[in-house]
Amino acid sequence: MTKRALITGITGQDGAYLARLLLGHGYEVAGIYRRVSTPNFWRLLSLCIKNDVILYQADLYDATSLLSVIKDFAPGEVYHLAAQSFVDASFKEPLATGMVTGLATATLLEVIRQVDPSIKFYNAATSELYGNSLKHSANEMTPFAPDSPYAVAKLYALHMVRVYRTAYDMFACNGILFNHESKLRGLEFVTRKVTNAAARIKLGLQDKVQLGNLDSARDWGFSPDYVDAMRLMLQQDNPTDYVISTGETHTIHELCDTAFSVFGLDYRNYVETNNKYMRPLDVMYLRGNSTKAKNELGWEPKTKFRDLIELMTKADYDRWQQQLSGKIVHWDAPNHE
Repeated sequence: MTKRALITGITGQDGAYLARLLLGHGYEVAGIYRRVSTPNFWRLLSLCIKNDVILYQADLYDATSLLSVIKDFAPGEVYHLAAQSFVDASFKEPLATGMVTGLATATLLEVIRQVDPSIKFYNAATSELYGNSLKHSANEMTPFAPDSPYAVAKLYALHMVRVYRTAYDMFACNGILFNHESKLRGLEFVTRKVTNAAARIKLGLQDKVQLGNLDSARDWGFSPDYVDAMRLMLQQDNPTDYVISTGETHTIHELCDTAFSVFGLDYRNYVETNNKYMRPLDVMYLRGNSTKAKNELGWEPKTKFRDLIELMTKADYDRWQQQLSGKIVHWDAPNHE
């Protein structure tokens, strides 16, 4: 019997890669995207899978629309990836972030409980839950100390998953994923901002790029590696939570150096800091310990930091070259302000 998976946030980076992965495993895949005047399908188009998935319009905080989707598609697995996931934006829109990132998870869990509590549920948690508390690497037992409205909303969602798992015996997992990137990452995130800037500067399309705190350090992995961990979590006999990470930490300085060095450029000649990109509270250091995932899921990251940043930088350069030559390119840069 063909497995059925529903992905919220299917138009995002992880949603698109997860959809491709599940299709490759023989799943029938459907996705929820939010009601907007101009749907954002460029990632699905870039991966050539838009016509292979079923798409539903729904609002995450609207139980009626979610109920309709769950009943119509009848999934065996639900991967909940949709959220307001930009930390900076959560400081500007804390109430909306709480609704979309936090309360929407509880809404979806309750709909599943009412329709079919046997549906397996994956929730995308985040390393931002640890805040500025880390001195070493974090695992599943490390205490949380969120330092942004986004992280607080994600903490609420994580605990609601645990409540439904315990109270209603639902197969519900949290994937505590550390930062993960790809050529499909949005330009509002610092990794793509840097790789895109390096490509544009090499092509003579811009002169400088302005960033915030260059000393922040993150544990950066590759999105296609990480979505495989999501899939593996829902194939286990018992539900639990997992940290997914590389176990390595790199600073924004290192990110810039790696991206600009692809073109033989010294990033210090092109990168400027600007206080407007500083966060009210900035998490300075994040590093994960994925020993549990390795032992129980057989999962390990395959892509190293330098390879990841070089891949992203070259992809941005190639897409700008195609764009400039008049070819149709499915990506976000031409419409980004």
